[in-house]
Amino acid sequence: MSKPNRARYRLETVRRSYVEAVGGERVEFEVGPEDDPAVFSFPHPMFTPDDVQQELNDAKGDEAGARVLLGDQFAEFLAAGGDVNSVMLLYVGIRNEAQDKVAKVRPTKG
Repeated sequence: MSKPNRARYRLETVRRSYVEAVGGERVEFEVGPEDDPAVFSFPHPMFTPDDVQQELNDAKGDEAGARVLLGDQFAEFLAAGGDVNSVMLLYVGIRNEAQDKVAKVRPTKG
């Protein structure tokens, strides 16, 4: 039941509006030849679980950060010719881009 003259938000709706604004809860990227790339993903910086975020904060260097982000995909990523520095650059770029997009989102109440 709504309260007259008060803002009440439905958290699932708020989250959905942010997911839509940033393009999803995961970031996908390709490595390898254009005609047959390997596809990898990591949690979007806005939706990174707290435990993973803590591991990222504690990571020493790009390789450690990429291991955290890619998890079980890490070995396959390296085998495909992936570059750990580029993964971390992508993560930082997506995070910065998301901050700009989030500033423009107005969460809906319903």
